[in-house]
Amino acid sequence: MISINNLTVSYGGFTLLDNISFHISESDKIGLVGKNGAGKSTVMKLICGLQSPTSGHIDMPNHIHVGYLPQIMEHHRGRSVMDETMTAFEAMFALEAELEEINKELAERTDYESDAYAELIARLGEINDVLALDHAEPPRVQAEKVLIGLGFKDSDFNRPTETFSQGWNMRIELAKILLTRPDVLLLDEPTNHLDIESIEWLEQYLKAYRGSLMLVSHDRRFLDNVTNRTVEILLGHIHDYKVSYSKYVELREERMAQQEAAYENQQRMIEKTEDFIAKFRYKPTKSNQVQSRIKALERLDRIEIDETDHATLTVKFPPAPRSGDIVFKATDLEAAYPQKVVFRHADIEIKRGEKVALIGRNGEGKTTLMRIIMGQLPPAAGEVRTGHNVQIGYFAQNQEDILDRNETVFGTLDCIAVGDIRMKLRDILAQFLFRGEDIDKKVSVLSGGERARLGMAKLMLQPYNLLALDEPTNHMDIKSKDILKQALKSYDGTLIVVSHDRDFLDGLVDKMYEFRDGTVKEHLGTVQDFLDRRRLESLQELERRYQPESKVPAQPQESASRQEYNQRKIVSKEERKIRNRIDFLEKEIGKAEERMKQIETVLAAPGPSDDIMELTRTYLECKRDMDAQTAEWEKLMESIDN
Repeated sequence: MISINNLTVSYGGFTLLDNISFHISESDKIGLVGKNGAGKSTVMKLICGLQSPTSGHIDMPNHIHVGYLPQIMEHHRGRSVMDETMTAFEAMFALEAELEEINKELAERTDYESDAYAELIARLGEINDVLALDHAEPPRVQAEKVLIGLGFKDSDFNRPTETFSQGWNMRIELAKILLTRPDVLLLDEPTNHLDIESIEWLEQYLKAYRGSLMLVSHDRRFLDNVTNRTVEILLGHIHDYKVSYSKYVELREERMAQQEAAYENQQRMIEKTEDFIAKFRYKPTKSNQVQSRIKALERLDRIEIDETDHATLTVKFPPAPRSGDIVFKATDLEAAYPQKVVFRHADIEIKRGEKVALIGRNGEGKTTLMRIIMGQLPPAAGEVRTGHNVQIGYFAQNQEDILDRNETVFGTLDCIAVGDIRMKLRDILAQFLFRGEDIDKKVSVLSGGERARLGMAKLMLQPYNLLALDEPTNHMDIKSKDILKQALKSYDGTLIVVSHDRDFLDGLVDKMYEFRDGTVKEHLGTVQDFLDRRRLESLQELERRYQPESKVPAQPQESASRQEYNQRKIVSKEERKIRNRIDFLEKEIGKAEERMKQIETVLAAPGPSDDIMELTRTYLECKRDMDAQTAEWEKLMESIDN
C-alpha cells in the first residue's frame, strides 16, 4: 500500500534517518518505537507529505486516504463541539449534494442513449455505493458515539470548542479523523491527553479498525493490545519486527545476544588465523597454507554489531525525611471554581509511605486536588490538613508553561539550587540525559520528553517526603518510564500520582481515588482490579447479569416428577430475581422523572444564582440514566411475558 524507499533526512551535518526502507500493508497495525528525538514524528510527517526527505521517496496510490493526528496541532474556534466534529462528514455531504444534482438532471434529460447520460448513471451508482457504507448509521449518531467514547458528555456537545483545554480539543480532532474512516491512520501519541476509560475505548476501536495503522505511543499496554508489528528507529536505522511490543523486546534482546556471540566467535577465529599467518608467513613449507588463510580472511563476510544507544536515566530520589503518620487528610472536602463545583463531600486520607494514584476522566478534579494539596487553591468547603514536617516536591502537568522558555537547561536548575547541591547540578542533569552541549540548550527548543525530564530533575535539588506528580510520564519514552517507575517504587517517601498510564501504575500503587461525576471514591487494590470492577458496573454487564439463568439439566437418575419440581424451583427463583429488579427499576425511573420535573421548573424561570450549564448537565444525565433503566425494564417485562 505505502512503500518507503531509501529515505534519508539530514539537518546540516546531522543525519536523523539514514537510508531507511519499509512497507506498510493493508492489515498492518504498526507500533513505531524509539527514543525521544529518534525520528518517529518525522517519519509520519514524511508519509503525510508535510516534510520532504533529503533523499529517497515514498510510493503511495493516489486513492489512499491518510488520517494524521500530530502531537501538537492548531485547533478550530467558533463552532460547538458537535458542529466541529460534524465537519468530518463534509465529503459525504458534498456527495449527497452531487447526488441530488444528478437526480435533478436525470429527471430533465431525455437523451437516454447518449454517452453523457450513461456517464451520469455510472456516477450515480458510484455515489450510491459510497453513501451506502457511510449511511450505516446517521452521521450525528456516529459522531455522538465517538465523542462519548472519547469522554465527552451530552452536555458538552453544544459548548464552543474554545472553552475546552488543548487536551480536549485534541480529542475533537481525533474524533474527526476516526469518523472520516481513512485507509491509513497515523496517530502520534494519541493517549497523552486521554483518561483510562477513553484509552480503553480507543483500544477497542483500533483493534476493530480495518485499515492500516501506524502508532507512536509510550504506553506499553496500549501498544501490546493494538499492534501486530513493531518498527524500531535506532540511531537513524530501521529494525522491523512482525510482532507486538512486548514480543519485540524479547526478540530484540535475543537478536542482540546472538549477534554479539557470533561476532565474538568470529573475532576469535580471525585472531587465531592472523596469529597463524604471522607465525608462518616466512616459512617456505607453510606458504601455501598461509596464502590460503590470507585469501579466506579477504573473502570473509565480517559480522558487525548493530549500534545501540545505551544512554539511560539513572534516577534515584534522595532519602525522604520522616514526616507524621498522616501526610494529608481532607474531610467533607468541596472543590470549586467560579460557576462550577468540581467535586463535593470528599474524604481523603493518605498515610506516610503510601503510594496513591488519582484516576478518572479529565476535568473531574484530579489536578484540582493537587492544587489544593500544594496550597495553590483554597477548598470551597470542608477541612484540609497537611501532616507534620511534610515537604512536598511537585511535578506539574504543564511543564511547558512552568519552565522559562528563555532559560537554558543548566540555568533552570542553577537559579533555584542552593548550598552544596549547586556543585552537583551537572551530575544531576547527566542522570537525566543532559550531557555536554545539551545543558546549554534553551528550554524553548526542548522536546516534550526533554522538558518532562528537566522538570523531574528539579525534584532532585532537595529531599522531599511527599512527591506529588501530575502526569509525569507524558512524552517520556518507554525505557525512561520504566526507570522512573523503578525509582518511585524504591522511593521511601509518600507518593501521590496522577496518571492514565495503566502499565506505569501497575505494581507502583496499591490505593486509588477515583474522581467521577462530582464524587471521590477510594479503591484498594491494583489498577487492573479497578478496571475489572469498572467494567462489571457497566450497563451491558447489568443487563446480562439479570437475564434469566440457563436451566439446569436433570440428572439421569432423577424421576420425571423430581425433574419437574426442580424446574419449577429454578423458574420461581429466576422470576423472583427479575421481579425484584423490576420493582427497583420502577422506583429509580420515578425518582429520575421527579428530578427532571424539578429541573424543568427551575430552567423555565432561572434565578441569578442558578447554574444553567450545571442544571442542564444534570438533566441530560438523568434522562440518559432513565432511558437506560427504561430499556432494561422493558426487556425484563418481555422476559416474564414470554
